[in-house]
Amino acid sequence: MRSLLLNIAVGALVALTACCTDKCAENNEAKKDMGLQLYSIRELIGDSAKFAENGAAVLDSLAKLGYTEVETANYNNGKIYGMEPEAFKAVVENAGLKAVSTHTTYRLSDEEVAKADFTEAMKWWDQCIAAHKAAGMEYIVAPSMPTPATVKDLDVWCDYYNQVGKKCADAGMKFGYHNHSFEFTKIEDQVVFYDYMIEHTDSAYVFFEMDVYWACMGKAYPVEYFKKYPGRFRLLHIKDHYEIGQSGMVGFDAIFNNAETAGLEHLVVELEGTTSGDIMKGVGECAEYLKNAPFVKATYSK
Repeated sequence: MRSLLLNIAVGALVALTACCTDKCAENNEAKKDMGLQLYSIRELIGDSAKFAENGAAVLDSLAKLGYTEVETANYNNGKIYGMEPEAFKAVVENAGLKAVSTHTTYRLSDEEVAKADFTEAMKWWDQCIAAHKAAGMEYIVAPSMPTPATVKDLDVWCDYYNQVGKKCADAGMKFGYHNHSFEFTKIEDQVVFYDYMIEHTDSAYVFFEMDVYWACMGKAYPVEYFKKYPGRFRLLHIKDHYEIGQSGMVGFDAIFNNAETAGLEHLVVELEGTTSGDIMKGVGECAEYLKNAPFVKATYSK
């Protein structure tokens, strides 16, 4: 009897191990590359002091939720969240993540636009590019810009971005622009701000990180833009009014089904707020949505 019970126990253990192995393999298959814009959790790590105190633990939590990448939003004078680039890179990688992209920019003054003078701006960009390259990032994204008063001023901005983009390309990096809703308005009632930017920047030097939520708020349709300007959207901000899929107003299935046309290489989640008031819970719900969505591929990295 004892021998029989032992055989039964061993058989059950083997079956359980096989089941666990199958489940683990299933979980590995379900893992997807996805990033989080760290601005989403600014209340936890929004400045250098908070990052020094909470950053490592919060990044560990993001990795456990399924995130594989982050996009930063705190660069100042050669440092990222108050840290030297190499030190920041180490903290991120220790959490099992990769810092892929950043939101930062030098905004031209009215005088610089009027004179089309980018001298001081280019000095600033030299340091900025070097810092983010040292941190292991691939993409630098201007998060916004002022609305130009005239088409002539918009031309100056496009020229500026082309020059910044070339400087990034020379350093082995990529430069892009992130929209809100105001870019879908017209300048001087003549041209659509966003369309003009895409058409008057060099695709070799400037890509666009479309924020799909803000595009919808600007009464624009992301998929139409993907088809009109194929290959220009290397990054996407995957965002909703709150958690992804919460509002029903953003067609995420259509967006991801046309990701190849867009030119997508990385997706980045961003939250403007949450239904529960708990930001980490909201971040987790967004991760679960993407992991469970059949139309989201495991990776878009080329």
